[in-house]
Amino acid sequence: MEGSAAQQAARLSQLRGGVLVQGRRTRAARCRALPPAELTAAALPAREPPIRHRISVPTSWLELELREGRNRQVRRMTAAVGLPTLRLIRVAIDLLDGMPPLNLAGLAPGEWRHVSDAESERLERILKPGPKRGAPGIQPSPSRSSRTVCN
Repeated sequence: MEGSAAQQAARLSQLRGGVLVQGRRTRAARCRALPPAELTAAALPAREPPIRHRISVPTSWLELELREGRNRQVRRMTAAVGLPTLRLIRVAIDLLDGMPPLNLAGLAPGEWRHVSDAESERLERILKPGPKRGAPGIQPSPSRSSRTVCN
């Protein structure tokens, strides 16, 4: 990350509290800088084509957990606090149904797999049309969560 440790902490704090993007404040996000040891353990593949090399601008990796999903939200949030996103990797989607998030564990870049029967049932359950929001005595469904790693 660019700047001093105090600037870094302030920028992460802004992301955690929500930032103004296109005239609207984003919901608070969980955010942390990933330490080098964790990046090494993750063994992220090289990007093809490679990201431009910025000699004079240091970079680092962040992990963001969002509770909403606006168009290009991660890129716009990080740019708003002075940490432009160069690479974005979605690693999990939490369906907020009390079960583990759906994740990409074990898949190499370009690989895919079919969803399991249990995953399919979970997705169908959350996508099933329900009563209209705002009706008396009905609570709105929880928002979805997405965990993203960006550089």
